[in-house]
Amino acid sequence: MDPWPLRHLLLRTPRLELRPDDDAGLLDLAEVAQRGIHPPDYMPFVVPWTDNQPHEWLQHYWLTRATLSPADWTVNFLVRLNGRVIGMQGLSAKDFAVTRAAQTGSWLGIGHQGQGYGTEMRAAVAMFAFDHLHAEQMSSGAFADNKASHAVSRKLGYRPDGTERMAVKGKLATNVRLRLTPETFVRPQWPVEVDGLDGCAELLGSGVPDR
Repeated sequence: MDPWPLRHLLLRTPRLELRPDDDAGLLDLAEVAQRGIHPPDYMPFVVPWTDNQPHEWLQHYWLTRATLSPADWTVNFLVRLNGRVIGMQGLSAKDFAVTRAAQTGSWLGIGHQGQGYGTEMRAAVAMFAFDHLHAEQMSSGAFADNKASHAVSRKLGYRPDGTERMAVKGKLATNVRLRLTPETFVRPQWPVEVDGLDGCAELLGSGVPDR
């Protein structure tokens, strides 16, 4: 039995490759983040992590990987274009074997935004979750003024699922929750290619559901 089967997992789209994070890739990811993700006067994240130091970013990803379990997991996929890391696409779930519900979160380096990569990488994990992990629902969220994120969600068929008021850096922000199902998912014209899934199903609690 492979002690860490996620190291073999690979999602391919027409332009991108997504692999679960590893130490070398995280150093590349930190460099991308340091070059900028968002304008300095705007915070798109519920947790304003870009205000922290780079070593704290790495510690967060290490901790997330170290505490992964079938009952509570997050897979942070490093997104590569032509072999170079350009951002991160996360996929998370709690009690997935029962709920069949997963959540996404992502970001791209500012130099790679506005070119369709955000849609492509989120579509990839949606197809991976629905077609290979047997998910029945996906959720995401973005602040009301995050036009780019909402544009991606609309393209893929997400539906509004309520709002919540949050304090972010001492200011009021409205987070819009979004939901996606296999029936509402607007699939791209290309399929995602998945390699290395063997051994990951048990780790992610993603066997075929009884119902």
